[in-house]
Amino acid sequence: MFPKSDKPGDPIAIRMNPLTLLLPAILLFLAGTATFGQDLRTVLDLRGRWKFEVGDDPRWAEPSFSDKDWASLVVPSQWETQGFPGYDGYAWYRKTIQVPADWAGKRLYLDLGLVDDVDETYINGRFIAFTGLFPPVYETAYGNPRLYAIPMGVLIPGKENVIAVRVYDSEMGGGIVQGKIAIREDRYPLTPDQLLEGQWKFKPGDNMAWSEPELKDDGWKTVQVPAFWETQGFKNYNGAGWYRLTFRPSANLANDRLILFLGRIDDFDEAYLNGERIGRTGRFYKSGPAEGSDDEYNKSRVADGAGDDYKKWRAYTIPSGLLKFNAPNVIAVRVFDRYMHGGMFSGPIGLVKRDKYMDWEPRAKKSQEKSNPWKALEWIFN
Repeated sequence: MFPKSDKPGDPIAIRMNPLTLLLPAILLFLAGTATFGQDLRTVLDLRGRWKFEVGDDPRWAEPSFSDKDWASLVVPSQWETQGFPGYDGYAWYRKTIQVPADWAGKRLYLDLGLVDDVDETYINGRFIAFTGLFPPVYETAYGNPRLYAIPMGVLIPGKENVIAVRVYDSEMGGGIVQGKIAIREDRYPLTPDQLLEGQWKFKPGDNMAWSEPELKDDGWKTVQVPAFWETQGFKNYNGAGWYRLTFRPSANLANDRLILFLGRIDDFDEAYLNGERIGRTGRFYKSGPAEGSDDEYNKSRVADGAGDDYKKWRAYTIPSGLLKFNAPNVIAVRVFDRYMHGGMFSGPIGLVKRDKYMDWEPRAKKSQEKSNPWKALEWIFN
């Protein structure tokens, strides 16, 4: 990585800035603290004792499962240092929390820090997110921070709630190993004037006819939005897919300039309202087959964009006269995922008055710049 010398006074050693020697550690720290640029505050510290068991059983995700006989481990820390030396393989963590009533309607995130190597995370039995790939198609993600948006309605205010984390470790240290494990709240959330989160229609594959408002989508699968499509029956699917929602706009918005806000999407998208494209992030090159089972299609170059497009907010202006206030309207969102996670995974999603968006956007941008840990590198090297 860096040139080394055992000779005292070697010119290389003399010229090298001590901070440069710390660069690998600095980069790892920054990767572990990076977020999507939100200004988040901790509302519940989850560091401390969690229930723990080695092995693998899908029943362990369910809130009704009794974990009273499980071991009690400190999180964050390697499980090898807490009575499970030399263990590589599957294990589960569980944490029961009391959710305050005033959390209702808040935009919340579960921060699990760094997990060695792979995880799937559940809240009250619902699969909400994952990072890395489990065997047999194994891929470690031990250096990737876990910051998971908690879908609206998953947490039950005023009740006990159960977080369950399935972990796979391939070698050496394992578990929820590092970070300020917590539930965090977005300090400057954007609250839509009409919320459109909830049940949408979804179909894998790609067909431009699926943007048309007259299309019958009764046979499509119903999914929750926002959420990764992998958590809703499309695990390991990479490629194109379409979302559709039929809704009636609130009459109270009839005289306002509106923006369709679609949260974050992994990776690229085109958004259609009543058959007209109103915005896109990334670029699609061609349309593929109507179904999503064609491996060659999924591997082909049908879309392109920046590597960090999944971090970008989707805010698309609705042209005057396009929204119908006296009839059903159809939103169709064409999505292409090229790797691992996919879909409309993070809110808020809804109709937002332009004035409200214009007030929120500069604050969100300023917060993003302020919370970008990579800016620390400018100070280090200056």
